[in-house]
Amino acid sequence: MRDLIRLLRLYAPYRRWIAGGIALGLVTVLANFGLLALSGWFLASAGVVGLAGIAAQNSFNFFTPAAGVRFFATVRVVARYAGRLVDHEATFRLLAGLRTDLYARLEPLAPLGLAADRGGDLLGRLVADVDRLGDFFLRVVAPFSIAAIGSVLMALVFAAFVPLGGVVLLAGLVAAGVALPVISLRLGRRPSGEAVGLQSAMRADLVDSVQGMAELLTYNAAPAMQARVEGASAALAARQGRLATIAGIGTGGNLLIANVTMAAMLVIGGRLVVAGRLAGPDLALLVLGALAAFEAVAPLAGAFQALGGMRDSARRVFEIMDRPVPVRDPACSPARPATLGLVLAGVRLRYPGQAGWALDGLDLAIAPGERVTVLGRSGAGKTSLVNVLLRFAAYQAGSVTLGGVALRDIRGDDVRSLFTLVSQQTQMFAGSVRDNLLIADPAADDAALWHALEIAQLADFVRAQPDGLETLVGEAGVRISGGEARRLTLARAALRDTPILILDEPTEGLDPLTEAAVRAAIAAIGIGRMVITITHRLAGIAEDDRVVVLAAGRVAEDGRFGALKRAGGAVTRLAALHDRLARL
Repeated sequence: MRDLIRLLRLYAPYRRWIAGGIALGLVTVLANFGLLALSGWFLASAGVVGLAGIAAQNSFNFFTPAAGVRFFATVRVVARYAGRLVDHEATFRLLAGLRTDLYARLEPLAPLGLAADRGGDLLGRLVADVDRLGDFFLRVVAPFSIAAIGSVLMALVFAAFVPLGGVVLLAGLVAAGVALPVISLRLGRRPSGEAVGLQSAMRADLVDSVQGMAELLTYNAAPAMQARVEGASAALAARQGRLATIAGIGTGGNLLIANVTMAAMLVIGGRLVVAGRLAGPDLALLVLGALAAFEAVAPLAGAFQALGGMRDSARRVFEIMDRPVPVRDPACSPARPATLGLVLAGVRLRYPGQAGWALDGLDLAIAPGERVTVLGRSGAGKTSLVNVLLRFAAYQAGSVTLGGVALRDIRGDDVRSLFTLVSQQTQMFAGSVRDNLLIADPAADDAALWHALEIAQLADFVRAQPDGLETLVGEAGVRISGGEARRLTLARAALRDTPILILDEPTEGLDPLTEAAVRAAIAAIGIGRMVITITHRLAGIAEDDRVVVLAAGRVAEDGRFGALKRAGGAVTRLAALHDRLARL
């Protein structure tokens, strides 16, 4: 319930639209009530007058009630149309604001704050769950408000004719508008919530299946994944069938209560007509008006059965929005330093939920324009070093300065504007070569794009394609080779003019010829920049200014490659192993 109350607060900026939508919905319900009640009275009166003779017919005013019928009919149509416009405008404004706000909360969490989430599940929260929250106003707030106000007003109208009739009508409306929704809520809470979870899991499985289709086919695991998705789909269909049954019970219950109320009104009014205390046409007004009054409460049973799903969607959305940001930014950044040297002193980093230190007293200094290779086994702290430098992770002890300014005093976006990262798993987007290059510099013209491709030694390949820069690379770069994808990421890096370049395993998995081309591209891109290469291989590092070896989150060795190769440490052992493998 707390999540739904919080959701209501999100509607505050759109309260005028909401009030307008509720007012127009109320006018629609009352116009329909007036139309059916007045029509019944008019037809009954016309019948009575027709039986009374010519004198009564001449004295009866047909025009005023006829005008009233046309008035209510016109108002109902106009108010219903206008109400739909206003309701959906309020809903779309909320959806746009909520989805934008959710995405704005997602960005600071990436990448570490979302590491445990599946991509399909995040997509479901951003799209399906937010859409479901939009129904909260259309299906719950507005109908319930209209029903509450309209029921009282219509009961007062009936009470003006027959006090007991007003009480009976109000009792029937309360039964249909409160008792039935409560029953629907209790019956539908569990299947509605389970449907949300099943939809999320099935969506995540489908996204994983598409992204990993090659592996599923290779290992003959596609049938198992298909069975898993079909099982989730069958379970979801069962929950939806249960919800449809509950909706049918609610609709049938509403009709039953409406007809019982109408019959009660007929009995009460009929006795008054027999007693001469109520005119015959007024009885028709009461009976047909009672039937029309239940339009106000008809949507509530179905709406409240979906409340459980809305509550679970709200919980899923707010869970993302309430997650603590891994790294908190200062209000503003200081001026950019003139020189950009890096100094890390006694840096200690522990990830949430982890017992050990990823970085444990790391001391490292890198001068502007220096080329440094960082070696180390898996888990030595290489990736954690990158996370600290890019402000993806907040270190718990020590200090990091960039150009003499504490890294904690610089906003994350401002820090990352000084770095270009070419990671081992750089994302290729399902667009053209041009689209993937423009990510680095949206204002780049064709000349700049071709120049970047020349630096990355990919220009000849792109020119050979029929579509040139418009050549599609496919989802995750599946339409080009691994080496071409790696060089395309280097071309993207060449477009981004930053003083610091970080390369994470830039030649991993490449054949010797492609590796040589990639290294030549790296040498060209790194001119005039500080270059930090993260790797566990020795190929090509002899040309770098320094080699830093990490072990257990701290610097184990630091110096020129030649000196470290003769020092008898980790580089010596790695070089000896490299030489033995080369002779095989």
